[in-house]
Amino acid sequence: MYRRIIQDNIKGRTLKGKAIVIIGARQVGKTTLIKTILDNKEYLFLDGDNPTIRESLSNINFELLKTIIGKNKIIFIDEAQRIENIGLTIKMIIDQLDSIEVYVSGSSAFYLQNSINESLTGRKWEYELFPISWSEYEKKHGYLQSLQQLENRIIYGFYPEVLNNVGDEQIILKQLANSYLYRDILAFSGIRKPEVLEQLLKALAFQIGNEVSYNELSQVVGVDKATIAKYIRILEQSYIVFRLPAYSKNLRNEIKRNQKIYFYDTGIRNAIISNFTNLSMRNDKGALWENFLISERQKQNKYLENFTEMYFWRTKQQQEVDLVEINNDEITGFEFKWEAKRKIKLPKTFTESYNAKSVIIDKNNFRDFIN
Repeated sequence: MYRRIIQDNIKGRTLKGKAIVIIGARQVGKTTLIKTILDNKEYLFLDGDNPTIRESLSNINFELLKTIIGKNKIIFIDEAQRIENIGLTIKMIIDQLDSIEVYVSGSSAFYLQNSINESLTGRKWEYELFPISWSEYEKKHGYLQSLQQLENRIIYGFYPEVLNNVGDEQIILKQLANSYLYRDILAFSGIRKPEVLEQLLKALAFQIGNEVSYNELSQVVGVDKATIAKYIRILEQSYIVFRLPAYSKNLRNEIKRNQKIYFYDTGIRNAIISNFTNLSMRNDKGALWENFLISERQKQNKYLENFTEMYFWRTKQQQEVDLVEINNDEITGFEFKWEAKRKIKLPKTFTESYNAKSVIIDKNNFRDFIN
């Protein structure tokens, strides 16, 4: 069991008139987290994967809803995205049944959010859950053991099932990639060409750390640019990838419209391209390290509610900053190296133009960056 960072935040919320909603990719531990929070409490568990429960809760009337809930004061609706009009059902519980605590989990966040956002405006505390973070991992295993596993974590990632089945990481990751990336996304997004999605994912996996051109992707994959944009948006909403836009304010030669795309979990990325080679033998070590650090930073910023804006920066003359963070008008530029040389510095064009702090992150100081 890994204690999740958001666990205490959720426990501290008052549920009067609001539901707790946890969204994220499949197999990241949403069900486990809610069951841990509700440990030693009596609650009604309603599993959206169960056809009978799914049918009972879809388009339900109030009298039947009261019968299902009975005397229960705590309700946990799991895999809620599979239940038709679940937002209206939850709204009915909150508005018409006093003193009922409602917990909801859902994968395929793009579908769940569309189902509940309008119905539950002002009636929910919403949390995103990702694969285990480095901070959560280190708190369980300790500093030394975690450090010994750093390269494995970059190769195999942080999905709970991967962490709990040492020796079977590759098999589990391939199963996760196939069962989630294709089955769930195809089921809920309206995508009818799985081969296009697979080609796009592979193209994105090979381009981590590099700027992404929708025009180039459309040529590689063989579909128009609008379709590429739609598919990438769906992959974002399903917590497979996230975009890092270019930062630009006042310099003429800055790249303004490009973006980079990273994977939330490097293990999933490596499964997509079927490459689990040791880090020391890889040509993409630098890109993997960059993806690992930025995704971990993304998790921490969201969990700790650090409303930090994240970008990359580059000029047409190829001056570059791997990560730019803006927090309360304070700008910090980060450069990522597996083994940093002493004389590495960020471009003066960036630091002087934006009065920005400069930080170099390598394997010797990365814990300060992602803990």
